Amino acid sequence: MLSWSFRTLALALAVSSDVVGVLSARIQTPFIRLPSDAARRRQDVKDIFLTSWNAYKEFAFPHDDLTPISESFTDGRNGWGASAVDALSTLFIIGEEQIFEEIVNFTSHIDFTISHTTDTVSIFETTIRYLGGMLSAYELSGQKYPALIKQAEVLGTKMSAAFVNVVPFGQLNFNTSTPVIQTSNIAEAGTLTLEWSRLAKYSKNDTFRALAENSVRHIASLPAPIPAFPAQGIDPSTGQPVGAYVTWGGGSDSYLEYLIKYARITNTNDNLFADTWHTAVDSSIHTLLRQSTVGNHTYLADLDDSRTIRHIGSHLACFMAGNWIMGGKLLNNNTIVNIGLALNEGCWNTYASTATGIGPEAFGYISSDGSFTGSGDPSAGDLAFYNRHGFYILPGDSDYFMRPEVLESNFYAWRATGDVKFYERAVSATNSFATFLKTPTVAFAPIDDVDSTDSDFIDDMESFWFAEVLKYLYLTFDDPNRISLDNFVFNTEAHPFIAPPEKAVYGSGTLRPASQFQPFKSTSGPLPLVSFSPKLPTKIPN
Repeated sequence: MLSWSFRTLALALAVSSDVVGVLSARIQTPFIRLPSDAARRRQDVKDIFLTSWNAYKEFAFPHDDLTPISESFTDGRNGWGASAVDALSTLFIIGEEQIFEEIVNFTSHIDFTISHTTDTVSIFETTIRYLGGMLSAYELSGQKYPALIKQAEVLGTKMSAAFVNVVPFGQLNFNTSTPVIQTSNIAEAGTLTLEWSRLAKYSKNDTFRALAENSVRHIASLPAPIPAFPAQGIDPSTGQPVGAYVTWGGGSDSYLEYLIKYARITNTNDNLFADTWHTAVDSSIHTLLRQSTVGNHTYLADLDDSRTIRHIGSHLACFMAGNWIMGGKLLNNNTIVNIGLALNEGCWNTYASTATGIGPEAFGYISSDGSFTGSGDPSAGDLAFYNRHGFYILPGDSDYFMRPEVLESNFYAWRATGDVKFYERAVSATNSFATFLKTPTVAFAPIDDVDSTDSDFIDDMESFWFAEVLKYLYLTFDDPNRISLDNFVFNTEAHPFIAPPEKAVYGSGTLRPASQFQPFKSTSGPLPLVSFSPKLPTKIPN
């Protein structure tokens, strides 16, 4: 089966295998040695995937997501079959040829001209899941299915109505092509460049690239609370910042992620993207970087509207460890790589310290400058947990919502170093998922309390379980030369896009000068919810 999967990639990747000079921005170490049990570990992940997939097909397809406890479905992503489309690239990678072709055929007949629910369409979520899934599947399969590009073009054309101004509105009424006039955030407005530039390439309509890229250029030019790090909120009506909140977590995360990834996937000679990322990282090192007073764990704090440090971290934010490892490699900057590896250790510690071996949604910690989190002082129980582990679980954030970010960064650390401890951590996570996420009904589900071995379940299996979590685990156990980080760039939903041969280095090697930025002035306003589930059911007792 694998021979089918990767035979189609041979021609596409031939150009990416050119010999490069001594100095080159390669991410992967050439010294990775897969342990002898790798084939069995891949099968373990594949078994989890197929168990989840078969339940989705039986109880939810062609709807968006499976509700595994109630054996039903939700349509939180407009009823276009989010789990099916989002699973395409993973199906290809794990060698499920028949299912892959079935879902390609299904996808080619989706009516993307209207929403199949009464909900508005999220430009961000639709881009990363649907556009990303179709475009990646088209590339991985050797451009065998042009219907995927036709569908992507239909969807992209509809979404372009959100660009009333240079910064797109985050939500669109598809049936009337009317945007919802409300504030957005830089993640929503700045995480389109990978997918829309790839759509421009295959549709031969460069407008798609220009729309997405111009939004990022605008955000990168804005006055910022700290150098090159914009406020989380933005008003598409004016293009101006809303609030002054600074975070590597939800609402800002993938804007920062895509700065360096766009530089890599385009090999652009315009240093704006790599230098803006570099400067934001440097600002983060000087302003946000913290170590816990217990365990010396490395974290990135948030900076709130009052310029107060909040000693919090999140599962969502833990992507930054892998992003710093990747970006540091592309910049040939070992300081950034090493801090990325240290951040990865702090994130993994949130997994290693719980009863289930799975990390929570959000956590707090104490550093030399205090313990302020914005949600009250830690309780006696929190402090006891902190004194054992160097972090504590924030109230109301003990759940695991089947997110990928910790395992994503672990994957980057494994591919960059070849240190077998990262492989072993992926084994541990796989075993924890098989044990604690398996439901008494069908498939797997989120849990309400990662520090309880008898947690309640949450009745929702989001599409990123297929697209991200299981893909990153599978690839950790797979031949590192098949989907190499030197040949592919992953979108924020883990859909891999074929990259050109790497340059010697990315960026100018210098930070963006202060003269490029106007003094920051905050304006107040409401902000959209960050990474929420629009159809999240109530918690179901175990």
